[in-house]
Formats: sequence, C-alpha cells, structure tokens
Amino acid sequence: MEFIKTKLDGVMIVEPKVFGDHRGFFMESWSKQEFEKAGLFYDFVQDNHSSSSVKGTLRGIHFQRGEKAQAKLVRCVRGAVLDVAVDLRPSSPTYKQWVSVELSEENKRQLLIPRGFGHGFVTLTDHVEFLYKADNYYAPEADGGIRWNDPELGINWGVAEPILSKKDSESPFLKDAVTNL
Repeated sequence: MEFIKTKLDGVMIVEPKVFGDHRGFFMESWSKQEFEKAGLFYDFVQDNHSSSSVKGTLRGIHFQRGEKAQAKLVRCVRGAVLDVAVDLRPSSPTYKQWVSVELSEENKRQLLIPRGFGHGFVTLTDHVEFLYKADNYYAPEADGGIRWNDPELGINWGVAEPILSKKDSESPFLKDAVTNL
C-alpha cells in the first residue's frame, strides 16, 4: 500500500496494490501490518455500507463528538464519489480547512480520516456503493453534523443542488454546531 499525505495532518490517501488479469483483480483493502509500518495505528471495530441510487446525492458533513469520535477508512466499490474531510479541531493550525479526493471503483483509492474531522461525500455517478471502517461504534447521542454548504468552510462539492436527507439539509452551520471534538 502507498500512503499519500494531504494538507491536513493525519488525513491520508491510501492506494492499495492492485493485481489484475483477464479474470479481474485482487487487492488488500486493509492490512493492520501495512498501516502500522506506515506509523498508522488503528483498531477498526465496525464496518458500514452505504448505497446511493442517484448522482448528486450528498451525505454529510458528519462526525461523532467526544469519547465517541470515530476515525474512518472509506472507499467506493461501485461508481464514484467526491469524498471530503474537514478539520473540526479548534486547536489545529488547519481548523476549518478541507480536502477532497475522488474515490471510485476504478481508482480503488481510500481515504483515512482521523478522529476530529468531519466527513461527507457526493456521488458522481448513479448506483454508488460506499464502504467504511470505523474505530469506534456508532453512538446516536454523540452524532453531529455541519451544513454541507456552510460559507465558513466553502467546500466545492461540484453540485449546486444536491439530493439531501432531511437531517443533512437541517444540520447547523459550524458557528452554531456543538462539535466538542
């Protein structure tokens, strides 16, 4: 695996080695040993699977607060997404900054998002299957979100009118959110 640093400390693009032939391909999507060789120590405890039917579906910006915060390793196994990580740590020199990476079934890239970051994605194709590992269990009482179009963050999602859940369309702006990360 190759680990590529981004401008946000700890957020890494993970490029697996893919072995392909006329039958298809094989790759390791997670190797504790490879991550630890790169100085990345995670104990993932939960796998999640998201399906989005229509291009332009936006999910996020999500996070969990306090002791229930989650690090995530995310990937797209069908279709393509623009994946976004936002630094929500007030003491960080990159607070409120974000990175975006295209993840797709074609490029097989993954994004590692440490605790203290918000996460979201928008689908670039119809019929998207999105998988992620989390290092902490989902806890509804710690669930938080930031409005996708918060002007303080200025994220370029590449879509003017995304398809949103009620929850995501009503998430607070950062200035009004309880982050406690």
